[in-house]
Amino acid sequence: MATSTAAARGGVERVLLAFAEPTRVRLIALLGEGETCVCHLVAALDLPQPVVSRHLGVLRRAGLVTARRDGRWMWYRLVPGATRLSRALVDAVLECREELPGHTRAAQRCARSQARVDCCK
Repeated sequence: MATSTAAARGGVERVLLAFAEPTRVRLIALLGEGETCVCHLVAALDLPQPVVSRHLGVLRRAGLVTARRDGRWMWYRLVPGATRLSRALVDAVLECREELPGHTRAAQRCARSQARVDCCK
């Protein structure tokens, strides 16, 4: 019993820590539009690829996003909430994403990047 309680607590802490960083919240908001290639997320956030990948790794370990490889590109999408906590937090971010600083511009940059044909297609 103590082990399962400790594991559950670790999962809750991992989810809360994932939401504690503004860049990760912005990634969740962008992924609310659907599966997205890492190259588009890099363009949207205007951050170096290793930084974006590190944040996506935290989100993966927290069980909030999943990834698939297509050639040399990684595609990310939100995972349907495994817990009530993760569902509630993701839903809150998606509901209020327009209020996030810089989200509108980031979403526009993401859309422009997705429209290009010289990237991950």
